[in-house]
Amino acid sequence: MDPIRIAVIGMGKIAHDQHLPAIKASPAFELTATVSPDDGGIEGVPHFANIDEFLANGPQTDAVVLCTPPQVRHDLAAAAIARDMHVFLEKPPGATLSEVKALERDASTHGVTLFAGWHSRYAAGVAPARAWLATRTVLHATITWREDVRIWHPGQEWIWEPGGLGVFDPGINALSIATHILPRPIFLTEALLKRPANRAAPIAAQLALRDSNGTPVTMDLDWRQTGPQTWDIIVETTDGTLKLSQGGSVLTLPHRGMDSEDLEYPGLYARFASLIRASLSDVDTAPLQLVADAFLRGKFETVDPFDE
Repeated sequence: MDPIRIAVIGMGKIAHDQHLPAIKASPAFELTATVSPDDGGIEGVPHFANIDEFLANGPQTDAVVLCTPPQVRHDLAAAAIARDMHVFLEKPPGATLSEVKALERDASTHGVTLFAGWHSRYAAGVAPARAWLATRTVLHATITWREDVRIWHPGQEWIWEPGGLGVFDPGINALSIATHILPRPIFLTEALLKRPANRAAPIAAQLALRDSNGTPVTMDLDWRQTGPQTWDIIVETTDGTLKLSQGGSVLTLPHRGMDSEDLEYPGLYARFASLIRASLSDVDTAPLQLVADAFLRGKFETVDPFDE
């Protein structure tokens, strides 16, 4: 079977650190081009400054992965879909829910695959956590996602702009896990979003959620953490406590722990390839819906200005 010819659009940190190595390691894909106005690409691969140049003069390509900021992603994805290319959307899949739905309709019309890639769902502990919780009664869940924005997103001003999500950029990873492993759908009841006086997006947030059975889920997000970073989900059940730590890579169950190799981005590309071969799409917007609900229902509190 011939490899799927793929181009990477947006050559920032996530593309270099995760996408390019995953594509190189996958026998299902062949990198045909890179696209970015701010990056020179990689040796031996055609590079284009923008998508118009790529679509006009680029090599034959079956699929694209969009690693750009979410605010500009819709038009890029729509242009690729119009050329009958499959599209992999880095998380979050868009700046708004309505634009993601529009892309989903476009992909269906053109008969191509659209994939919203939630990489944290492919962390080593997530699948076994989901399986374990499927047969348990959940009493309460606590999500704590605290990290230092200066380490993980240095100089990325787009994150602080409308549509950039602020602290929900990492927080949506936690929500992608929670919506995947908890047995029932969860929804927001209230939220407090703390927004620096000089920024448009929040730097911290506290969310109160519950599932359809009334089970409470609390979430604490903060981008001001220094020292050890915290990416934990703790679920209390009638059979004991489950803990996912290190962003989902380490699972601790009652009386035993599980720790195995994370294959987040290789797992994403394996999923993308299988969807393309089967002529299917996978566009789960539940994590983005919860973020949108937080902005819709949440109270805003102005906190001290933030500068790197």
